[in-house]
Amino acid sequence: MARKIDVSDGRAALDAARIASAAGAKPARTDLATAVRYLLQLLDEKAPGNSVEVRVPPFGAVQVVQGPRHTRGTPPNVIEMDAATWIDLATGAETWAEVVAAGRVQASGTRADLSDLMPLRP
Repeated sequence: MARKIDVSDGRAALDAARIASAAGAKPARTDLATAVRYLLQLLDEKAPGNSVEVRVPPFGAVQVVQGPRHTRGTPPNVIEMDAATWIDLATGAETWAEVVAAGRVQASGTRADLSDLMPLRP
């Protein structure tokens, strides 16, 4: 299992990434990676399980939400998005409906919906 990100480290990386983005700058890759993984960690803590895989390439993926477990290959319920979209969604800057309507999320499967789990409280 991956090393758990400390809350203060996760919040600092998230703040740095959001400040850079708000200023129109590209966030430092290390800040972006840590922020994404920290938010995925929070999602895993909020909704543990194995029925939905949330992917934020190239930084991380996590299986969450109680339900049928898959053991091989691609899971039946997959959600994928870029880092900026994930940060906006997880922090409440945008809603699930907004990012889906904008085509910023690829979601497949009957359980591939994070609307009830967002926003997280970083």
